[in-house]
Amino acid sequence: MPDSNTATTVTADAPPAIVSVKPVVLPSPGRGEDLQVRVSAPATGGGLPVLVFSHGYGWSMDGYAPLTDFWAAHGFVVVQPTHLDSRTLGLPAEDPRTPRIWRLRIEDVTRVLDELDVLEASVPGLGGRLDRGRVAVAGHSWGAQTVSALLGARVLDADGAPGEDLSDPRVKAGVLLALTGRGGDDLSPFAAEHFPFMNPSFDDMSTPALVVAGDQDQSALTTRGPDWFTDPYFLSPGSKSLLTLSGAEHSLGGVSGYDVAETTDANPERVALVQRLTSAYLRSALHPEDTGWQAACSALEEDPRGLGKIQSK
Repeated sequence: MPDSNTATTVTADAPPAIVSVKPVVLPSPGRGEDLQVRVSAPATGGGLPVLVFSHGYGWSMDGYAPLTDFWAAHGFVVVQPTHLDSRTLGLPAEDPRTPRIWRLRIEDVTRVLDELDVLEASVPGLGGRLDRGRVAVAGHSWGAQTVSALLGARVLDADGAPGEDLSDPRVKAGVLLALTGRGGDDLSPFAAEHFPFMNPSFDDMSTPALVVAGDQDQSALTTRGPDWFTDPYFLSPGSKSLLTLSGAEHSLGGVSGYDVAETTDANPERVALVQRLTSAYLRSALHPEDTGWQAACSALEEDPRGLGKIQSK
């Protein structure tokens, strides 16, 4: 059933109205569960780019409202699949699909891109307003690992050979929030034992992307410090930018939701910065004539609060 973020009175300072529909169910043979997604879009406007967002471990299509609502209000059609690790599905650890969830997550995002016609038709008034030539992906934590595969990242096998290339030419840009770094000796013993897919190669991740890392993101998954989360920027080719957030931990200020218990570094200013910079980056990446990213970078550099820094290559 549609739910809309609308207001009866619109003022000059009011955010643009959005409409959100859930669940849209996509038949998914072989997955064991049909794929449920949420679709959010601006209430008006055309030529809308598509942004597929992959949630972090345990979340669902209902999470990450600080980001997804903002993106939709600023001109994106945001699609949020609910992956099999979602707490809403209650998949037991002994389920035979558990070792393959990392791969099924990637297939979820690909399925979303395959079914854009269905998703477009699911939202009243959205028909004919999508720009299928402008598609981006974004994700946080495990979700960032998921969508990085569509940008060209590959998983190394036990012998160090790159696995299957799962990149998708439909994807023109990405945002990688708190994406984990190199595997091998950089993994903690626990991570090496339980998460063999956390052994990426970024050598072929050539699609333009913004990497967002917290300079206080100390993870139990690595033997290194917070710089581990900058590997996707430094080890990948092509056009990339790195936003390093001052004082940010893995939640990046609270991007997964408002008043979420697992947020360890709640900071509304930081979340607002992530909102603005990710939106500006994606708009400029998908519309090369758009100068919003350059303006946002300049504004951050001049901001006396020292919320973060940006570097690009």
